[in-house]
Amino acid sequence: MPVPIRIVLADDHAVVRAGLRLLLDGEEGLEVVAEAGDVDGALRAVLGHKPDVLVLDLNMPGEPSSLDAIPQIPERSPATRTVILTMQEDPEYARHALRAGAVGYVLKEAADRELVEAVRRAAAGETYLNPSLGAKLAAAPPETSGGPDGLSQREVEVLRLIALGHTNTEIGEQLFLSVRTVETHRAHVQQKLGRTSRAELVRYALDHKLLDEA
Repeated sequence: MPVPIRIVLADDHAVVRAGLRLLLDGEEGLEVVAEAGDVDGALRAVLGHKPDVLVLDLNMPGEPSSLDAIPQIPERSPATRTVILTMQEDPEYARHALRAGAVGYVLKEAADRELVEAVRRAAAGETYLNPSLGAKLAAAPPETSGGPDGLSQREVEVLRLIALGHTNTEIGEQLFLSVRTVETHRAHVQQKLGRTSRAELVRYALDHKLLDEA
């Protein structure tokens, strides 16, 4: 019998993990060897089990963030390859995840159709990207129009609207994003700038004349 592909499954929702485990364990040649509910737990599980593939939710609580954790995976298990599973449809997130070292990017809404293929490809040394996101990435302009301090263009837009006093819900409505996506952008802005309060973000936006473009 061939050796199964060993998987660590990391998602902060137990119900989601249960469904994904059922999906993966039900496939021939796949075996979930451990689960984790946060990023730190995922890193520990990778170190302890040395899986072939880590399936990692992009938006989990705690430190480090999932994106920051991706480059740490090879340090704990050089042979482990990371597949991102997420609700984030913005191609910028896929770009950042792939640059960080992920080899797969699957949307949760398509997990039943795509996750097994992504895991098999990752274990075989190949990559997998959700087809619709791949098309968006191919059509997207080069990432030269971002903002200062490594902010992406989308993060600049979110920061500008924060500085103008909009709530996360209002920002989501204006940019056609979910509230959770806005919260993720906001967290990335705060992390990159080292500023956490709204007053600090407003001051940064004023200092960099971001409100002049509003």
